[in-house]
Amino acid sequence: MKPIQLISPVDGSVYAERTPLTLDAAKAAAARAKAAQKGWAARPLAERIALVKAGVANLNANAETIVQELAWQMGRPTRFGGEFGGVNARTDYMSEIAATTLAPQTVEDSDKFRRYLAREALGVVFIVAPWNYPYLTTINTLVPALIAGNTVVLKHASQTMLVGERLAEAFHAAGIPTDVFQNVVLDHATTEHLIANRAFNFVNFTGSVGGGQAIERAAAGTFTPLGLELGGKDPGYVRADANLDAAVDTLMDGAMFNAGQCCCGIERIYVHESLYDAFVEKAVAWVKTLKLGNPFEADSTLGPMANKRFAAVVRGQIAEAVAAGAKALIDPALFPADDGGAYLAPQVLVNVDHSMRVMMEESFGPVVGIMKVKDDAEALRLMNDSPYGLTASIWTEDYDTAAELGAQIETGTIFMNRADYLDPALCWTGCKDTGRGGSLSYLGFLSVTRPKSYHLKKV
Repeated sequence: MKPIQLISPVDGSVYAERTPLTLDAAKAAAARAKAAQKGWAARPLAERIALVKAGVANLNANAETIVQELAWQMGRPTRFGGEFGGVNARTDYMSEIAATTLAPQTVEDSDKFRRYLAREALGVVFIVAPWNYPYLTTINTLVPALIAGNTVVLKHASQTMLVGERLAEAFHAAGIPTDVFQNVVLDHATTEHLIANRAFNFVNFTGSVGGGQAIERAAAGTFTPLGLELGGKDPGYVRADANLDAAVDTLMDGAMFNAGQCCCGIERIYVHESLYDAFVEKAVAWVKTLKLGNPFEADSTLGPMANKRFAAVVRGQIAEAVAAGAKALIDPALFPADDGGAYLAPQVLVNVDHSMRVMMEESFGPVVGIMKVKDDAEALRLMNDSPYGLTASIWTEDYDTAAELGAQIETGTIFMNRADYLDPALCWTGCKDTGRGGSLSYLGFLSVTRPKSYHLKKV
């Protein structure tokens, strides 16, 4: 089979390549996972938790190598380290709530009846992971799936294919059997064949809307449950009572961090007319402090996008918007590292509207459009005028106002005075074209288990 190449955005070189499994080899891997599942689920919960946590500890011990590899694979500056803070916090929280969440719920336990609801592992969980936060997005499903008693097959994005290998190495070294957690390299056709032929009992996919549609088509008629986190176009709304400096700092960081390649990154901002001019001025000044450059250089705060074709999409959106009347406030000459390829200068656009792709389609790059609004009603209409719904960030000084507005926004998470963040105690979920299902929180365990009812009667 033709090797899959990982092209580094740092210098355009082939950083790694792997040959995907043949169909027969892929079927065999899925079969091994199925065969190993009952034995894994039979182990005590405390033992499974300990093994998972030991695997994550091994990841931490390999931090220096992992940070360097991440920069080569997807361009994130090494100054920001790896993803260990979130990986550790999510692992710890899901481990802490596992016993309570997975415990049977007793309805009656008398001399006549014993009735209760239990949770049972689904079987084999298939994770199709993305490249933008390749460890965090995998951990979201991997940790609860293994703790709950499932076996896991991981297929990582080709752009970060070494991440799957590092995860497998760390977890196997901790004592998790090789058939319980397998990292595989698959092409699209083999992936779809396995799903269509019920090789898995749950499929979790994070990626594009088109990718999610392909997963759904492959799973059609199989009744295999799916978790899909797809596109996003997350808005920020700055009300008249907002803390302006805090709003600028958080929203612009949410728009630009990781070269804008965040699932819940801020891609459009609506600002009350009383603060609009000041917000735009401060936002432009904030962006001008960024340093676009080689991710291995200590002063680089913005690295290349993960692939030059991703940058081409963002360049196209910006050019179309400017041609339609938008105004670009950042002179690309301020960022001489912009090479017309993967290295892309950040951009702030005003005079934008929802007829422009840059305000309606996912950009997933270092660009943000800012619009003036006169009141909450206009902001709500614009925030909801989107095919996506992952998060929304509201800037106000009042809890109740944020909650009331949040109840009217079609999205999965409402933030007040923060953005671009995952709280492991809260469910990570979306609506509309962002997909369905949820990870993290106690609901994350419900996604990878099924209810089983026991109605036991004495005669």
